[in-house]
Amino acid sequence: MMHMTFYWSRKVNLLIDSWQTHDWTDYLLTLLACLIVSAFYQFIENRRIRLKLIGAGKPFPSEIQTPLLQRKLTGNGAKLGVKVAGAILFGLSSAIGYLLMLSVMSFNGGVFVAIVLGLAVGYFFFRNEGEDSITTKDSFMPFDSSISLATFSHCNIHKWSYDHIVKILKRL
Repeated sequence: MMHMTFYWSRKVNLLIDSWQTHDWTDYLLTLLACLIVSAFYQFIENRRIRLKLIGAGKPFPSEIQTPLLQRKLTGNGAKLGVKVAGAILFGLSSAIGYLLMLSVMSFNGGVFVAIVLGLAVGYFFFRNEGEDSITTKDSFMPFDSSISLATFSHCNIHKWSYDHIVKILKRL
């Protein structure tokens, strides 16, 4: 039976038919897996944002200086490599994000809490380093969003509507 409202039970069917929990051990391992995958999602987003900063040649703020990362790219081959790596990270991040969304759609309360907690823990450890301020300071978006408005810029919508959305968001 597929639930359409949140429920609290140790019995959950997650993503595929063979991933079912029947006892507390299975359920707790499933919640741990959800927490780890959602924290990993934030790690991937952190790497993607850093790669975008490197590719754009923007300076890193002092709190996220990393001596092993090359800051200036030379040549078209290096920039193409950054684009390819960025596309791979974006695809991986999108796939993990959609799987997390589908997991939440199991409507199990424990799975929901584990995913939200994992996202918060991942944000605390991986994304709370100042790179969000750099990416939003130089762009038009007043908030951190990797999907919401960025999706509009890639869609085939009329230029006027895109500019109108940007003006509305700047007023917020």
